[in-house]
Amino acid sequence: MKNLIVLLGPTAVGKTEISLELAEQLRTSIISADSRQLYADLKIGTAAPTPEQLARVHHYFVGTLQLSDYYSAAQYADEVLTLLNHLFLEQDVVLLTGGSMMYIDAVCQGIDDIPTVDADTRTMMWQRYEEVGLEGLQRELKMLDPEYYAIVDLKNYKRIIHALEICYMTGKTFTSFRQRKQVNRPFNIIKIGLNRERSELFNRINLRVEEMMQQGMLNEARRVYPLRDLNSLNTVGYKELFKYFDGDWTLEEAVEKIKRNTRVYAKKQLTWFKKDTSIHWFHPDQRTDIFSYIQSRDIVIGGKTI
Repeated sequence: MKNLIVLLGPTAVGKTEISLELAEQLRTSIISADSRQLYADLKIGTAAPTPEQLARVHHYFVGTLQLSDYYSAAQYADEVLTLLNHLFLEQDVVLLTGGSMMYIDAVCQGIDDIPTVDADTRTMMWQRYEEVGLEGLQRELKMLDPEYYAIVDLKNYKRIIHALEICYMTGKTFTSFRQRKQVNRPFNIIKIGLNRERSELFNRINLRVEEMMQQGMLNEARRVYPLRDLNSLNTVGYKELFKYFDGDWTLEEAVEKIKRNTRVYAKKQLTWFKKDTSIHWFHPDQRTDIFSYIQSRDIVIGGKTI
C-alpha cells in the first residue's frame, strides 16, 4: 500500500528543513499544507519555501493562488487527493507538511460536504453584517439554526456569517451539513509531529518575525495593502502592519503584535494537534529518531523496505 507521511507542527517549529531532508531521503515530493503559502504574493510573511528550497525538492500548492481567489479546506482536500492518485502511480511515498489544521484533517479524515457559497450570497451576508452587526446576525442564526447557535463561538463573526450563508443559500440548516463522517483513505497515513519547549518555540517565533521584517515584509504588506479587505489577507502579520499603515499603531507596536499573535496561533495549533492520538511527536533535533520511526513502519520504496 502507498504511504502519505504527514509532517506537522506549530509555526516556526522547524518543519521546512526536516521536510526537505525527509523528501530527499525518501526520493519524493512535498505537498504543502499551509493555507497562506498558497498565495503567490505572500512569500515573506508566510515563510514560503525559497527558490533554493524549491529547487531541492519539488513542491505542490505553493504560490498557486491570487489574493482574490476563493479557496477552502474542502477544495484543498479534493485537489490533494486527485494529485495523490497521480503521484502514487510513480511514487510509493509522498510527504505532506504544514501547520494548517483544517487542511491536514480534510486530507486525512475527510471534511463535511458543505456547499460552496456563491458570490451573491456572500455579498448579501456581508451587507447584512454591516447593517445589523454581529448581535443581529446572532439572532438570525438562533432562529434559523438553533442547534449550531448553541455550540458556535458567538464572537467569531466569520463562522456566524458562513453558517447563515449556507442557511440562506440552501434553505437548510448549517448543522445538517456537519456530519463529521470518518473516511478511510486508500493509503497509509503516518503522522509525525514536531514540537519544542514553549519558551524555545516562542523565542524562535520572535526571531522569525524580526527576520521577516529584515527581509522586506513591510514592503510586501504595503504592496497588498490596497486589497486589505480580502479574506486571504486576514492573517497574522499583514493585518497588524495594516494597522500601522492606518496610523493606529507605531511600527514597533505592530511588530510586537505580530509576535504576540503568532505565539497565540502556535498555541491554538498545538491544542488542535494534541487531540489527535495518531501523531507521533519528536523534537526537531531528533532527526535520526524521526527517520528510524519511519523505517519502523516498513515502508516499501521501489520494491525495497527502507
